[in-house]
Amino acid sequence: MEIFIKALQLILSLSILVVLHELGHFLPAKYFKTKVEKFYLFFDPWFSVFKKKIGDTEYGVGWLPLGGYVKIAGMIDESMDKEQMKKPPQDWEFRAKPAWQRLIIMVGGVFVNLLLAVFIYSMTLYSYGDKYLSNENLIDGVWCVDNLSLELGFQNGDKILRVDENQVERFSSILEKMLGAQSVTINRQGSEMDIILPDNFIEKLIDNEKSMLFYPRIPAIISSFIENSNCEAAGFMPLDQIIGINDEAIKYHDEVSAILSNFKDSTVLIKVLRDGDETELKTNVNSDGTIGYYPALLSLNQLEEYRAYEMTSQTYSLLASFPAGLNKATDKLSGYIDQFKLILNPDSGAYKGVGGFGAIGSLFPAQWDWERFWNLTAFLSLMLAFLNILPIPALDGGHVVFLLYEIVVGRPAPEKFMENAQVVGMLILLALVVYANGNDIIKLF
Repeated sequence: MEIFIKALQLILSLSILVVLHELGHFLPAKYFKTKVEKFYLFFDPWFSVFKKKIGDTEYGVGWLPLGGYVKIAGMIDESMDKEQMKKPPQDWEFRAKPAWQRLIIMVGGVFVNLLLAVFIYSMTLYSYGDKYLSNENLIDGVWCVDNLSLELGFQNGDKILRVDENQVERFSSILEKMLGAQSVTINRQGSEMDIILPDNFIEKLIDNEKSMLFYPRIPAIISSFIENSNCEAAGFMPLDQIIGINDEAIKYHDEVSAILSNFKDSTVLIKVLRDGDETELKTNVNSDGTIGYYPALLSLNQLEEYRAYEMTSQTYSLLASFPAGLNKATDKLSGYIDQFKLILNPDSGAYKGVGGFGAIGSLFPAQWDWERFWNLTAFLSLMLAFLNILPIPALDGGHVVFLLYEIVVGRPAPEKFMENAQVVGMLILLALVVYANGNDIIKLF
């Protein structure tokens, strides 16, 4: 069911983005009296699920859910309609229009995606506000949730101060800012120090199963028990919060493991908070320094309910939401471009983390959450805009390059050259799709 919900959100999100992107081409084409032969959601090789012709345009839904397209008459595109291109240009064809009109038609899709992202971010900020955990609120530092963070030199309780001398405002942005960074400045027990990140940090992160280094330190709350658990036999119960071990106060789960490691194969007295009352229980410690429970991995909202942290909240009026949405879209796009640069650098190993539809689908929550859905849709809209404007033939950016050449030189690029470039571009895109989705499949095994 979780996979179905994720897939449904992905399809809905991409459908919205594709339709509006293609509408960005369709509307200026119609405005400049250019014939649009097809407007399709999804691709329709051999047959379509639905189609209806209205005027000169056939509107339809294809069976292959990998995007969508508009077919504009007299344009060298993925349809490779060479027969039409052999005929003399007609007034209603794309190739007959002035270069500046063709340029507007081609950038229309990217423009709509950028505008859509700003609009969605603005509306989510207006509707839901902005709620986040400030990095400053982690007064007791972070919890190193994986061996990789320890391997890098971090410790439980480290306070993340700066990444490459840049202040970190939000806890959720720490890992993102570390991508491509050289060092992280921390405060450890009152002393500042720098942790130098290795050149292959991103590769290590990709190979790491959790792909997560830090989490806010969580209270030591029991979720469930391991079979034949010592603490269950001793009378512990789910939702018990451990607040002391042998008269030593406990605040966080990571402290429990550190203290119990000193009492292997012995008995300890543990103080717990149960339904608001304190009680003490004796339990045996295993030879590996555990007592046999699984901690409750609380969400940020749950951590706030337990008063472990105070979240920062900000609301926006309708008017104020638009500049805030623009700033958010700009920050997200800038971050994505930085990550894209890392992918192009073979030394970073970031290319190993490139994923396809499976990776994108995994970003969506297992339960339907409209706030997260719209925020992810806005981010995907930015991705679609950026990737489409890349100067690769078969993408909008490739067409833009040819049009700019025509405007500067005063004549269009040779038609045969553009046809060959379109084929090369399509092969490049196909290879990228196969590689990205192949990575998704490999990660399943």
